[in-house]
Amino acid sequence: MKKRDLFIVIYCIIIILSVMYATQPIQPLLAKQFNISIIKASQFTAVIMLFLAISPIIYGYILEKVNVKKMLINSSIILFITNIFLGLSTSYELFLFFRTIEALVVPAILTSLMSILANIDKENIKFNMSIYVASTVFGGLVGRVFSGFIATNLSYEFVFYSLSLAILVSIYFISKLSYEGEATIAKPKIADVIEILKDKRFLVIYFLMFCVFFVFSGVLNILPFRVKEISSNASEFQISLLYLGYGMGILISLNSSKIIKYFKNELNTILFGLIFFLFITIFLVQENIIFIFLLIFLFCVGMFTVHTVSTGLANSMKESQKSLTSGMYLSFYYLGGALGSFLPSIIYEKFGWNVVIYMFCMILLITFILVISKRKLF
Repeated sequence: MKKRDLFIVIYCIIIILSVMYATQPIQPLLAKQFNISIIKASQFTAVIMLFLAISPIIYGYILEKVNVKKMLINSSIILFITNIFLGLSTSYELFLFFRTIEALVVPAILTSLMSILANIDKENIKFNMSIYVASTVFGGLVGRVFSGFIATNLSYEFVFYSLSLAILVSIYFISKLSYEGEATIAKPKIADVIEILKDKRFLVIYFLMFCVFFVFSGVLNILPFRVKEISSNASEFQISLLYLGYGMGILISLNSSKIIKYFKNELNTILFGLIFFLFITIFLVQENIIFIFLLIFLFCVGMFTVHTVSTGLANSMKESQKSLTSGMYLSFYYLGGALGSFLPSIIYEKFGWNVVIYMFCMILLITFILVISKRKLF
């Protein structure tokens, strides 16, 4: 019974992450379709990240206890309808409106799925969380590649219709879930948040992940426009193949304990991942698309090494209030992602790709210096 529930949860995570990132490789196409700037097109991904950042705060106050299955079904129905309307949208304003509605329900679905994974098999909670990370990475990969493939061979509208079909299947699966528990969502108290932030180790980890995900999201969000700049006849499917390197996140998350063992401890692993991430970012000024394609694999290795190890470290630093410390971690992480999906596009439009890359390198260098100067705290 548990295996069937686990399969349903994994399928749902993959579909939700596909919905989140489906717009990314087709952003230049959407910009052309709606006659909008790069900055406006970037909002289609940034808006979901923003709601993922603020949802641990908002949802804790709206939903203290909620039936997981009911929340999953209701939120998925909304997602099913909005994706149909995204395909039918004829203006930027309409498209962004329906994308914002999606941004409201995606965190609710992910919170519910995480709650099931945490309670479905309490003996294997660490393994289940690594499955969660691997599923989110796989979903992000599948969403981008299929989106580019469908947009090139059919049309961008069919990207959203096919996602609606996949969501319909997930609604059927959710109705078959044997899990009937409630999700207890932590209500963050200001005093508790301040208490956690007084621990400088948390500040370092939260700042680290904010900066790393800011750079990572910035590169992946502007990448389709950069490819079109280098080669104007590159298809959406060719652009989406650049995201194959994202799959490295699955390998890293499932082998994180071996990687930590190799570098002796978590902090060494984070510092190595960070300097490797910085080193690869420098080379992204390249104009050879094949070389960029290969670099993205290494770029993802650096980012996911830092992310996976930092997640584990943040969760192990405090015995109590684990849901609050991990909720705050995700808030900083997705806030970095939301700003990274939006702000660099402004700089890219005004100053070009190279300036953006040099800015990212500066941010990573400052982050590395900060972490290494505070290493005695750990």
